[in-house]
Amino acid sequence: MSTASDGRAAPAPSPNSYRMGPDEHGFFGMFGGRFVAETLMPLILELEEAYAEAKKDPEFQAELKRLNTHYAGRPSPLYYAERLTQHLREIAASKGLKGGAKIYFKRDELNHTGSHKINNCLGQILLARRMGKTRIIAETGAGQHGVAVATVCARYGLPCEIFMGATDVERQKPNVFRMKLLGAKVNAVTSGAGTLKDAMNEALRDWVTNVRNTYYIIGTAAGPHPYPAMVRDFQSVIGQEVREQMLEAEGRLPDTLVACIGGGSNAIGLFHPFLDEPNVKIYGVEAGGYGLDVPNGHSASINGGKPGVLHGNRTYLLQTDDGQILEGHSISAGLDYPGIGPEHAWLKETGRVNYVAVTDKEALEAFQLCTKLEGIIPALEPSHALAHVCKLAPTLPQSDLLVMNMCGRGDKDIFTVAEHLGMKM
Repeated sequence: MSTASDGRAAPAPSPNSYRMGPDEHGFFGMFGGRFVAETLMPLILELEEAYAEAKKDPEFQAELKRLNTHYAGRPSPLYYAERLTQHLREIAASKGLKGGAKIYFKRDELNHTGSHKINNCLGQILLARRMGKTRIIAETGAGQHGVAVATVCARYGLPCEIFMGATDVERQKPNVFRMKLLGAKVNAVTSGAGTLKDAMNEALRDWVTNVRNTYYIIGTAAGPHPYPAMVRDFQSVIGQEVREQMLEAEGRLPDTLVACIGGGSNAIGLFHPFLDEPNVKIYGVEAGGYGLDVPNGHSASINGGKPGVLHGNRTYLLQTDDGQILEGHSISAGLDYPGIGPEHAWLKETGRVNYVAVTDKEALEAFQLCTKLEGIIPALEPSHALAHVCKLAPTLPQSDLLVMNMCGRGDKDIFTVAEHLGMKM
């Protein structure tokens, strides 16, 4: 699906502001752009124009704010994880260190539908209605985006079809059932590895076939321009709230931000309002799977990939030397995408954000630790971020204020976790 681009990328600059991108062609430095079939280009340009107008429309913004407050349940709480903080300080002390950052969770798992995905879906469903579209499609991996799309379609009485890899359908049965209850048609995709990449391929094929009446709600900060910037804007409510909540709780901004990364929407939503704060350290946590040294055994596209084109944009991808996309692996259905949002690729190149990887085993350990210490069952996606917090916090001073985005709750993952831990349900 990568036959054309409407602009040329320049090398990544040394930006005066990390929040200014993308340029008029949709590029963040050398990443991003619009690489789509000719059939889709008029739709992409129509979407870009419609979103530019909506951003300036006070009525659109007021309606989105109303829905965020009264339907999604925003603002989500900023929670001091006192027992986890103390536990990691004790670990630091046992190693002769005086560290142990003060840990906060941005609790976006408490949103309606159980994750950050509703933030973006509310914005895009309003845009779809504004454009007169009468049918909605979407891709999903872990199922949280699919549930959020099905939810907003039920809210506005629009038919929707969700494309989901057959592998993910099997390991995310609770979310599949939720989507069907909400009235969505769930299409199990059997091509490839039957995961998120393959679901997105099928959604794009459907869009090309049904260009007139269909709106595609992409669930992550990837895809052709304007999707990466648009999804980021809708998700930036996370970081905007964190700024206000941290100032109220501590009288200053956080020192450290941590979020998991698949395509990267929850992470860019937290990071973006802080990118021009040079004293705020930022970490994105990829899925390390079985380990970065295991061939095709992880989904860490920044730490183990190289630039290429997939799903309408240029970014870091897991690929062979001749450009064939690898399937990758993660215990998390939401993180096993072989690419990354183009803004993240640019932030890696400029050095503004540190991107690390966490293995399946480490994520499972963090999942159990959070559940037992804080009484919060995290999704496997933020469990990756939490695993890095467990490594990082003991090395930071106790005065360091660390915020981790708890972007999804773990109800959907209990069967997967039970299987890996050898526990009977």
